[in-house]
Amino acid sequence: MRHRTAWQALGQNPLKVLGSSWPWRSLAYLTTGVAFGAVAVPALLAMLAAGVVSLVVLIGAPVLLAVALSGVAVTRVERRRLRLVDLDPVPDPHRAPDAPGLTAWVRTRLREPATWRELGFTVVSGTALWWVDLLVLAFALVVPVLLIVTPADDPGAWPVAVLGVSLLAAAPYTITAWAGARAAVTRLMLAPRDDELGRELTDVRASRARLVDAFDMERRRIERDLHDGAQQRLVSLNVMLGLAALDADPDSPVATRLAEAQEQVTLAVEELRELSRGLHPKALTDHGLTAAVENLAARSALPVTVDVRLPHRLPLSVETAAYFVVAEALTNAVKHSKATGAEVRARLHTDVLTLSVSDDGIGGAEPSAGTGLVGLADRIATADGRFRVSSPQGGPTLLHVELPCR
Repeated sequence: MRHRTAWQALGQNPLKVLGSSWPWRSLAYLTTGVAFGAVAVPALLAMLAAGVVSLVVLIGAPVLLAVALSGVAVTRVERRRLRLVDLDPVPDPHRAPDAPGLTAWVRTRLREPATWRELGFTVVSGTALWWVDLLVLAFALVVPVLLIVTPADDPGAWPVAVLGVSLLAAAPYTITAWAGARAAVTRLMLAPRDDELGRELTDVRASRARLVDAFDMERRRIERDLHDGAQQRLVSLNVMLGLAALDADPDSPVATRLAEAQEQVTLAVEELRELSRGLHPKALTDHGLTAAVENLAARSALPVTVDVRLPHRLPLSVETAAYFVVAEALTNAVKHSKATGAEVRARLHTDVLTLSVSDDGIGGAEPSAGTGLVGLADRIATADGRFRVSSPQGGPTLLHVELPCR
């Protein structure tokens, strides 16, 4: 098993720890921490002192602002360093500014709790953590080396040298242990809190919902354009062909060709009408989910039992998602399951629509088989719903959906 953190690596065979890269990664982590702290802390103290002094003459605000935002830069470096001893990245808790420009960025950062938490981490790191890094490195490496070379000045101090060798042999474990502990503290302080993750998740869900709504609006626009544009033109063409056929000799080749052309146009109109129904059915918009499902069942090649009892119209996004679940399930039943019958059942429990579509086919429905189940699952997930499929080999197949109607 590949270990993801220095802490996990310590749990394996001690000899394997020595043969792994974790002690060296931990040494690099602590060494860079000492170097970074030795440079960053004096710089921050100098900036803070300059800000306090210059505040007296009313020009220190920009400097103090830079100090307040210094945690953002420091923790950005810390997140990169953390990858040395923790392979899982720490998510950035900051959100994108509402507008472009430095002013909007500063305003957004100052309003975020993460900014002040990162400033607190910078203070803790500067006053304690990097000093502990230095002490651990000194105890693990410098002290043992000094003990080992002691017999050069005092030949009788060989027991001290043996102690130094023992301490040096334990150094990889000491360094790795502290590096793992320091990394755990860093992750705890820098990881986004639940409320920040919740806001981010809410933003993502809202964005996905907007995309789905925009897609549905585009489908309705295309359906309307097909109905009012191309379909009407084909109907007019069909009428014109019929009038031309009346003027032609009934037994002439021209009349035969006109009849064939009229037949093809009639087929094209029917196909276009079916296509426009599939884009966004008029029955769904005008009469709701119950009528749309009954229309689907009437057009299906399978006998379909419809048991949909809803007390009122549902939100359009819920009705649309449920409709396409039924349409895809019935299409799969006809094309793949070899079913002889299907059933659609829907109920509204408080504010949750429960929908099930079952058939008596051979089963074996798999999302990876290209049956459209993945797309349905994504659509249901966008609406915060639940989508489950039961389709054992030999059947039957059951699709169960729960959609909140908030």
